[in-house]
Amino acid sequence: MTDNIPLQPVRHKKRMDSKRRSGCCECLRCCGRREPRPRTVWLGHPEKRDQRYPRNVINNQKYNFFTFLPGVLFNQFKYFFNLYFLLLACSQFVVEMRLGALYTYWVPLGFVLAVTVIREATEEIRCYMRDKEVNSQIYSKLTARGTVKVKSSNIQVGDLIIVEKNQRVPADMIFLRTSEKNGSCFLRTDQLDGETDWKLRLPVTCTQRLPTASDLLQIRSYVYAEEPNIDIHNFVGTFTREDSDPSVNESLSIENTLWASTVIASGTVVGVVLYTGRELRSVMNTSNPRSKIGLFDLEVNCLTKILFGALVVVSLVMVALQHFAGRWYLQIIRFLLLFSNIIPISLRVNLDMGKIVYSWVIRRDSKIPGTVVRSSTIPEQLGRISYVLTDKTGTLTQNEMVFKRLHLGTVAYGLDSMDEVQSHIFSIYTQQSQDPPALKGVTLATKVRKTMSSRVHEAVKAIALCHNVTPVYESNGVTDQAEAERHYEDSCRVYQASSPDEVALVQWTESVGLTLVGRDQSSVQLRTPGGQILNFTILQIFPFTYESKRMGIIVRDESTGEITFYMKGADVVMAGIVQYNDWLEEECGNMAREGLRVLVVAKKSLTEEQYQDFEARYVQAKLSVHDRSLKVATVIESLEMEMELLCLTGVEDQLQTDVRPTLETLRNAGIKVWMLTGDKLETATCTAKNAHLVTRTQDIHIFRLVTNRGEAHLELNAFRRKHDCALVISGDSLEVCLKYYEYEFMELACQCPAVVCCRCAPTQKAQIVRLLQERTGKLTCAVGDGGNDVSMIQEADCGVGVEGKEGKQASLAADFSITQFKHLGRLLMVHGRNSYKRSAALSQFVIHRSLCISTMQAVFSSVFYFASVPLYQGFLIIGYSTIYTMFPVFSLVLDKDVKSEVAMLYPELYKDLLKGRPLSYKTFLIWVLISIYQGSIIMYGALLLFESEFVHIVAISFTSLILTELLMVALTIQTWHWLMIVAELLSLSCYIASLVFLHEFIDVYFIATLSFLWKVTVITLVSCLPLYVLKYLRRRFSPPSYSKLTS
Repeated sequence: MTDNIPLQPVRHKKRMDSKRRSGCCECLRCCGRREPRPRTVWLGHPEKRDQRYPRNVINNQKYNFFTFLPGVLFNQFKYFFNLYFLLLACSQFVVEMRLGALYTYWVPLGFVLAVTVIREATEEIRCYMRDKEVNSQIYSKLTARGTVKVKSSNIQVGDLIIVEKNQRVPADMIFLRTSEKNGSCFLRTDQLDGETDWKLRLPVTCTQRLPTASDLLQIRSYVYAEEPNIDIHNFVGTFTREDSDPSVNESLSIENTLWASTVIASGTVVGVVLYTGRELRSVMNTSNPRSKIGLFDLEVNCLTKILFGALVVVSLVMVALQHFAGRWYLQIIRFLLLFSNIIPISLRVNLDMGKIVYSWVIRRDSKIPGTVVRSSTIPEQLGRISYVLTDKTGTLTQNEMVFKRLHLGTVAYGLDSMDEVQSHIFSIYTQQSQDPPALKGVTLATKVRKTMSSRVHEAVKAIALCHNVTPVYESNGVTDQAEAERHYEDSCRVYQASSPDEVALVQWTESVGLTLVGRDQSSVQLRTPGGQILNFTILQIFPFTYESKRMGIIVRDESTGEITFYMKGADVVMAGIVQYNDWLEEECGNMAREGLRVLVVAKKSLTEEQYQDFEARYVQAKLSVHDRSLKVATVIESLEMEMELLCLTGVEDQLQTDVRPTLETLRNAGIKVWMLTGDKLETATCTAKNAHLVTRTQDIHIFRLVTNRGEAHLELNAFRRKHDCALVISGDSLEVCLKYYEYEFMELACQCPAVVCCRCAPTQKAQIVRLLQERTGKLTCAVGDGGNDVSMIQEADCGVGVEGKEGKQASLAADFSITQFKHLGRLLMVHGRNSYKRSAALSQFVIHRSLCISTMQAVFSSVFYFASVPLYQGFLIIGYSTIYTMFPVFSLVLDKDVKSEVAMLYPELYKDLLKGRPLSYKTFLIWVLISIYQGSIIMYGALLLFESEFVHIVAISFTSLILTELLMVALTIQTWHWLMIVAELLSLSCYIASLVFLHEFIDVYFIATLSFLWKVTVITLVSCLPLYVLKYLRRRFSPPSYSKLTS
């Protein structure tokens, strides 16, 4: 490939989603809904509103009470297959067109519709009950009469709502007050953005200073907020208090917000409601649920159109051979009705019942316990997935961080040697008496040991101080909160932080003897193994940012007065900050290859004068109006030079059980896996390596952060030169690439063996799924466990929800719900494969059954002067497709070509299905030719061998037809099930028993003769034996891939 190929800018054609949105806007105007605009919200006075706001209700239903029946019927009859049968049934009300009893047409159609309506109604009722549970959650509301209880659905804009710890935030709010002493609270946002890091939120300063929460109703204040929008990471607004002198104005940002669907992780908070209902950030980031129609159903619909074309052609030929005599147009309609069996209505019934069986089999599978099928209409989709798009946190990983490695350059400590670290810490803090003079070698050994102890101690102390973790004490039933806080009670302490990595680090320092026992905004307390409390004053703190990739803290040891600057961060930035060494890069690489998240920890001792000089410059930089962030960064960087490298830490986000073999199975099955996560780039890359999403032999191309078209062009050209390379890209860069070079980017990305998208917003995940569908035309499967994955799950052809720590929101919105990611392998390889192959065989056999009888009708009409007279009448025609052949044909849903263990062992078998071979134009044509051959043989055989009466033709041909169908089912079956044998014998018994009642159509005395038996036997053998011979020869000389594994 040549370098620097000019990239064509994307033509902004109107895509489906934009059409949908514009259509939505038109609809809103028609319905009288106004476009969203900025608002002024008075605290505690919802009646003082300047516009109408939507009710605070969550609604995930597809229909309401009035639209249910019209909506379901429309979705059924918009497809040609069902519309055809409706018109067919209606035509029987016209006397000139009637060919038989009305029930022969209306009963099958009514049954199909009844099954569909009941299924849809059941799913809607379940959805309604889930929504009702969320909307009925009770919250406390501050009013002039005191605190009152209110349902989530009755909350209004302007209400003051109290939210307790571990309670879901019911609406988008501005944070006014908290019960926490440090004047802040932590939020869990995993249901909103997929990030497991807890977010720190700050209340409005003015309202936090008020003596009590009830004082919020005594002040005259309001919040001016921007219009509702989709951005969950930004907010612009102001808080104004008018009754103070002078009036107070505070700017509001994302730090002051509490978005709906987040959970309060610390303390009790009070907030004023800004947005409700459909204007919530979380609701605007989810797409409306849609009715998914499987690709298999669309293919069957396409085949029925071909059959309809054949029906019209045969009818026209019949009338043409009559030279269009008389009322020929009426004859065409009668022939259309006469040959209507060409398109079998039983096809829809059989396929729908098959889907129910597949769903039942999936639920009953003991190898994947807890699996739930929420959408029983698309099990065949599982057998043809080309792309799996998965979330990371909670789906591939357990979201449990474990400290695995401490590396000091010359020595490394793993999980099995942490007791050595503990002994080093203990020896430093324990006063030991001087050893008596001993041999020189022993003294030297003691000095070396002490040197190692001090190095370990410095590293552990740095890890225990350099973080944003706050220890919180809770009552445990024995000790109350105040006492636990006073005595630093271990059993009552929990750590709160914005990152689970930091909690893992602090928990590890506790396990080796140095415990974080207290922290507020200005001080940190550590406890030594001997119980001594070490006090440190926080002088400055520099939080972690996505751009800086590091965090730092300056502390003063109260006992010695020493000032130390500690810093930890990613190896890529820390390598240029620490003093020269020869081991950092190599060891970071080794730990990263093991799938560990690596942090580099360093320190720098500062004199009082150095710190005072730094502080003066830092304060000056923060006061500057122009280029403030740049000046602040420059001042901090003046400290970040020649720092002493202390250690490397390795933390592992533990993978879910059997994630690696599952991903390998998917890869071997020809399925490409993309990981879409809201997490940081380093974390996502680490997990991709650890889970073997990216194999050890593959390179990783980390797409540089691009902000404009030129940068995107250069980076795409750089990426184009790479081959067999996994791609890692951030959400911001992805947005720029899709804006200017959508086609080129998707073309390159689809060639990658694996793609990792980090910092993805929920709507971006859905957009990627939609683009994959549009660009490749392949089927996609989205897997996730959080509320932020719902849009992606609903957009994908097949959505799989994992029930995990992030709740059930994703699993409830999905088509299939599993309890562990490893179950996805069996769901696709076994159940997906079986469902698709069984439905393909079933559909083609039902078509074959109908084409056989239609061929016989055509032969009969052509022999008898093209008369539009039915060959079989009344019960014979209904019995043929029901009690005589229904059970054996439907028993094909129990057939399987290989055992489930073989399908799991050889995922390569799944690749054949991706080409759609089980149901293709080729296989369809083969079955059509078989049908024409057998129908013609039976009918011509009956005409040749019949003696004198027409009733004998009916007896011979109909019996041969039934026997042929039963033998053909036996020919098609690959693995016999006892129910299949029962079905064959039951159908044969039903036919023999019913002959007694069919004297109107069949001569009972004739069928008891030897003449009848030999004629039926000859016709049946001629129609079936050649096919058995062909099947044997094909299996002998050109066996299918699965037969090689089962032989």
